[in-house]
Amino acid sequence: MEVKRRTAKSLISKLGSVSEQARIAALCELRLLTKTDPEIRPIIAEEGAIPYIADTLYSSEPLAQENATATLLNLSISCRDALMCTRDVLDALSHALSYHTLHRPAAVQAAAATIYSLAVDENFRQIVGSKRDILYALVDIIRNPNSPNRSVKDALKALFGISLCPMNRAAMVELGAVEVLFGLVVKAGRVGLVEDATAVIAQIAGAEGSLATFRRVAGVRVLVDLIDPSTGSSLRIKENAVSGLLNLVQCGGEVVGEEIREMGLGSIFDGLDEVAQTGSNKGRKRADALMKILENGRIVEESGFRSRNEIHHRGSDSYSEDRGYGQPSASLLLFCFQHLNCNFRANLICSVL
Repeated sequence: MEVKRRTAKSLISKLGSVSEQARIAALCELRLLTKTDPEIRPIIAEEGAIPYIADTLYSSEPLAQENATATLLNLSISCRDALMCTRDVLDALSHALSYHTLHRPAAVQAAAATIYSLAVDENFRQIVGSKRDILYALVDIIRNPNSPNRSVKDALKALFGISLCPMNRAAMVELGAVEVLFGLVVKAGRVGLVEDATAVIAQIAGAEGSLATFRRVAGVRVLVDLIDPSTGSSLRIKENAVSGLLNLVQCGGEVVGEEIREMGLGSIFDGLDEVAQTGSNKGRKRADALMKILENGRIVEESGFRSRNEIHHRGSDSYSEDRGYGQPSASLLLFCFQHLNCNFRANLICSVL
């Protein structure tokens, strides 16, 4: 271990060199060591490398910035406390994310992945989520049509980690995450991106004030159609959609359940039954809970379900506004025509026109 400590000290001393070439060479070596040797990560953190590395995220040299963000990501695996206790680390990561159009994609992706890694610790989620500039930058990466798929995926994972703290969800809604996420759902050509986007949607569906925003972008209709077996969604997407609708019902009460029943026209029960039969343990429980709420004392003969006992709906009087859904934008409809299968397009568009 003493050899590793001497190696770490030597490399860290070079981070303060006046020679940019020497600094970059030291960063490259630190990146490799922190990737391949878990034992050296805490040593590097203890020897004071983190402030130097974080400061490099402001560098105009792409190679230095890329290696610095990758090193922080590696350190975050074992040394989250050290990173979070270091002043300005989150600001440096925010800088790398905020200027994502100017930086190398690899640096942006590593910065987003570091945010996710920090958010794995529930003690840090609220701290990270309190940085609105980080939230906005992550949403902007997803919004930008020129962002590489890998950058979008890492941004989605970071938002998901942050959204696991209920205190962060309202800010995400305020910063436009709902509109951006549903825009991605209806235009993404990759199932993986839709799965990640719906995972975030499911979390922020439980935020205060989220229902009005979901209505404005026809989000509930999209979630209902994703559960419909005819749309061909993956099981994970269906489970995420179920979780999102369940959270909306729990926050908005019976009025939301009635809207979902009217939109589903019975077909939603087929999708819920599929999730209840073949989903994960958590997915099956949520699908069963949503079916109970939707049936709520009525017999659904055509789907083969028997009536279930009524359950208490938390916040049933929370929303007294008009129950109608806002019309989707022209761009949303265009996305549907371009990227979704014909059944999903027809169901969504006919229901809102």
